[in-house]
Amino acid sequence: MPNHWHQHRHSNGEGHLYQGTYKSFPVQEDGHFLTLCRYVERNALRAREVRQAQNWRWSSLWRRLNRPEDNAPGLPSLSPWPMPVPHGWLEKVNAPFTAAELEAVSTSLKRGRP
Repeated sequence: MPNHWHQHRHSNGEGHLYQGTYKSFPVQEDGHFLTLCRYVERNALRAREVRQAQNWRWSSLWRRLNRPEDNAPGLPSLSPWPMPVPHGWLEKVNAPFTAAELEAVSTSLKRGRP
């Protein structure tokens, strides 16, 4: 409905409501998987909410580092990764994406596949 309102008034919406529909597709157990995990785990850092990605208490990265055994009622359990977390992962998550890496993720999301 919000998109119809903006189309009718020839305006542009901003925010998550106007970014398109939710996308879900399987990811291979290789570099694609790690790239998407890195993209997701550095969201708060990219938004400048924190200085380091691991400081965002509502992220899977924080939870995996600080409370891996936490299965408290009301909190969803984290699923194990299909591969080991690579050595130096924290440094990799905190490093900015290159323009080519961001373009690859964007293209993947637009196509709906890795």
